[in-house]
Amino acid sequence: MKICRYVNADNQVHIGLAKDDNTLIDLTSAEVESITSIMENEVPKKFLLDLKDKDLPEVPLNDVNLLCPIEMQEVWAAGVTYLRSKDARMEESDFSATAYDRVYDAPRPEIFFKSLPEKVVTCGDKVGIRKDAKWNVPEPELVLIMNSNGDISGYAVGNDMSSRDIEGENLLYLPQAKVYHRSCAIGPWITVGAKEAEAREWEISLNIERAGNKVFEGKVSVNQIKRSFDELSKYMNQSQEFPFGSALLTGTGIVPDDDFTLIEGDTISIYITGIGCLKNSVISV
Repeated sequence: MKICRYVNADNQVHIGLAKDDNTLIDLTSAEVESITSIMENEVPKKFLLDLKDKDLPEVPLNDVNLLCPIEMQEVWAAGVTYLRSKDARMEESDFSATAYDRVYDAPRPEIFFKSLPEKVVTCGDKVGIRKDAKWNVPEPELVLIMNSNGDISGYAVGNDMSSRDIEGENLLYLPQAKVYHRSCAIGPWITVGAKEAEAREWEISLNIERAGNKVFEGKVSVNQIKRSFDELSKYMNQSQEFPFGSALLTGTGIVPDDDFTLIEGDTISIYITGIGCLKNSVISV
């Protein structure tokens, strides 16, 4: 089951449940005021199934504008969760190579702050590349949507934009390489009700177009994530409080070749089976 936030002709924010590929059920008419309230439900899937059986208004998907599904949730990210990511990080940085090697096998995963909720870019909006970086890439990732108890309530598509030359120069520069204006995109859908075993069967694909031509494509199975979702959630929520829940990007297994960098005007499309597609164009920031 997939949910979203959207605006239609009344210019008001609504919460929608996908009836099919072309139609949304308006959950706001049933007094569902936020995605957060759905995530906080004890059994979100049952809550949505009960609503789906009601006679609620429907709206064509083509008549609405989809918004970012992140409302008040902080966004964090896990790093070096795929073997490909570990190898790429070690290649980009002689100075910090052993740190990436160690964290891949360490009991404690790498988890870092990524974005405030109000700064997350939605599908169709623009993601940014740093003007002071020479090597910028997208990082297509599965996002765990968690409630205030740290329980995984849903999944989304995310893009953890990164400046690899800045991070590669010194590991302590990671916040500058990862956290900047328009560096995080999530949406537009949240899939609810899937267990980890099902989600691990999904595939992540990345396509980058430049002037109408495909310049990069890649794919990876979610099952290649080294750590369990519960393990990531445990460390994410340890000694933390997220009163509105949180979102955790789970790392990337798709890394473009070292001679590739994004430029302004590129279009990034990230698709995850079971969720949908996140598409953004690129600007310099």
